[in-house]
Amino acid sequence: MTRYKCLVLDHDDTAVMSTSTVHYPSFIEVLKVLRPGLSMTLEEYNRLCFDPGFERMCYDTLHFTPREMAWQLAHWQQYVERHVPPFHPGMPALIARQRAEGGLLCVVSQSYARFVERDYAAAGLPLPDRTLGWELGAQRQKPHPDPLYMLMEEFGLSPGDLLVVDDLKPGFDMAQAVGCDCAAALWAHAGDPAMRQMMTAASGGRAFSTPEELAKFLFI
Repeated sequence: MTRYKCLVLDHDDTAVMSTSTVHYPSFIEVLKVLRPGLSMTLEEYNRLCFDPGFERMCYDTLHFTPREMAWQLAHWQQYVERHVPPFHPGMPALIARQRAEGGLLCVVSQSYARFVERDYAAAGLPLPDRTLGWELGAQRQKPHPDPLYMLMEEFGLSPGDLLVVDDLKPGFDMAQAVGCDCAAALWAHAGDPAMRQMMTAASGGRAFSTPEELAKFLFI
């Protein structure tokens, strides 16, 4: 059986390998246009997305104007349309077992819901029970707790019924704001010890190096 009635997965890098294959290459193209001469390594990009988060990185670190932010969003959408990221090994089996054990599988992501569901379909996986994505708007996305409150209301759940699995701090902040458990997907940053350390601390120590490790904890 599953330990939690509802598994709330982040999508990018927690479920699919998307930053290295989609989001980072797209963002480098954006920088070449909006901030020519400025470089950013994949590790730097990941750490800024971890804290303070992607939007705050754009506005506070790179000082994008609203018009520039809109342009990068349009560019990113076009890039994502053309690239489907693969799932991390072990994640499809974990997702399938959560459903087979009678648990809910929901996604809270900063990608558009249609891209998340496209990726599930491309991998031959059933669509999530609910996908809450970028469409929620900046004031309702993680780290704001609204997505979890929405899921709890829709499915009649309490905080103890949920486990949020994420690879970035905004997801952990969202979980902690409503008092539900969270877990760090350390496999998302296997080659970056500093990121793994930050994730372990931000998740309160509930951290897993592989999807298989998470499955051993999740299913009892």
